[in-house]
Amino acid sequence: MLNIEKEIEERVAFIEKILVESKADGLVFGNSGGKDSALVGILCKKACKNTLGIIMPCETRRNYAEDKEDAIKVAEKFSIQTRIVDLKGIKQALVSAVEETSTLTPGAKANINPRLRMTVLYSIALSENRLVVGTGNKSEGYMGYFTKWGDGAYDLNPISDLTVTEIYELLRYLGAPEIIISKAPSAALFDGQTDEGEMGIKYSDLDRYIKGESVGEELTELISKAHQRSEHKRKGPFNYQPKGE
Repeated sequence: MLNIEKEIEERVAFIEKILVESKADGLVFGNSGGKDSALVGILCKKACKNTLGIIMPCETRRNYAEDKEDAIKVAEKFSIQTRIVDLKGIKQALVSAVEETSTLTPGAKANINPRLRMTVLYSIALSENRLVVGTGNKSEGYMGYFTKWGDGAYDLNPISDLTVTEIYELLRYLGAPEIIISKAPSAALFDGQTDEGEMGIKYSDLDRYIKGESVGEELTELISKAHQRSEHKRKGPFNYQPKGE
């Protein structure tokens, strides 16, 4: 069981340490209106007054409705500075340009969204001497459920070792808006998408597996295959090494 007060204190201290060492003036993160970004935003604001959350809707109805509304609720409750960058037109222009030479699959198109968001965050970070804070959790990381060079790109991540179950524990303790805790987790890369539906497993079962508990042969095989298939995402790029080095 988590010692929640200690967990929060140590994560805030981690953020503060990285800020001092990097000589950055502030932090920036993508405020998606989901559980992970909510926790990251709260922790960042505790560590640094100059914390900025960017809401970046892109195409899906959920992005422009409940996700945007929920992101604003979190920002208002915890006094997090907010900006909105609409990526719909940029996404359409990019897809149009690329498809002059190549037909993009639905998956390729969907993964453009988090890569555009990463570009926005790093553009702002470089311009304002901020660090980009990641919002991925341990459960997603184990399954490879993130976009390489999209939400998988950041300067620091204070929640990367937390399972989804633990994320919810901290959010309840911190008093996050109930809608953040109760709504189905979703990257909202396309309408109707949910994390659990796309992965084929409930986070509660995945977290049990990660903790070493039995979840049955079928789920064990599903998790194992997803983990192996996505290993390249966790290892990073493959660099050539001359013989003898």
